[in-house]
Amino acid sequence: MAWIRNGSLKGKVLFITGASRGIGQAIALRAARDGARIVIAAKTTEPHPKLPGTIYTAAEAVRAAGGEALPLAVDVRFEDQIQHAVAQAVEHFGGIDILVCNASAIYLAGTLETPMKRFDLMHQVNVRATFACAQACLPHLMKAANPHILVLSPPLKLDPHWLAPHLAYTLSKYGMSLCVLGLAEEFRKDGVAVNALWPRTTIATAAVQNLLGGEAMVRRSRKPEIVADAAHAVLTQPSRQCTGQFFIDEEVLRQIGVTDFTHYAVDPSVELASDLFV
Repeated sequence: MAWIRNGSLKGKVLFITGASRGIGQAIALRAARDGARIVIAAKTTEPHPKLPGTIYTAAEAVRAAGGEALPLAVDVRFEDQIQHAVAQAVEHFGGIDILVCNASAIYLAGTLETPMKRFDLMHQVNVRATFACAQACLPHLMKAANPHILVLSPPLKLDPHWLAPHLAYTLSKYGMSLCVLGLAEEFRKDGVAVNALWPRTTIATAAVQNLLGGEAMVRRSRKPEIVADAAHAVLTQPSRQCTGQFFIDEEVLRQIGVTDFTHYAVDPSVELASDLFV
């Protein structure tokens, strides 16, 4: 497909899960610069000692960037909270144009070291919430002019290398990716684009800081803005011509003419770390 460059999300309503920090907030801020209207659907309402940001601080940042914001406290494990938030979003903004399934839970451990409560949490937050958010948003997306669902999940590679070290986590992320395949085909005739996006490198988020190697790994990562810019590029494509794809952030940006990625690096002097599944 020939990529459209310099598209705009002005006036579009984005329902973004996990938008209070990290990649979710970066996607919200990039859309806000266009004048988009952002539903910040996340569960952090009070400051957390180890996690930056709340739905209210994210809303302030969105407004400062030029967008409109509706912060809603949502725990995506519960479908009634999702459905209520979608109803509030539609009442407030008049509809939904884009769903971004960004909220995610991670626990990287082998089978014998994974408590079942962690298994259940990852499947609730990752695959089940993707399905539930899509189910709640689709009736409204099908009324939109250029509807998109974007899921932050990896390319589907049935390589044991990605399954053996952390089976529970991989199952939950691959479940999200299977939702992309299924939803894209089911709603192709309705013109709803459903795609996945995944980073080439590790991204400087709280998960990398707290779970994947601390400051040393953060220095080898890229900033969340690279994923946000790639998401923006995908979400501004014609929905009927861009669906069922598994995109990598760097490859998307190359399609729209980006050749220098230096400014995305946390520390350009060190070698970048590849993310999982790539």
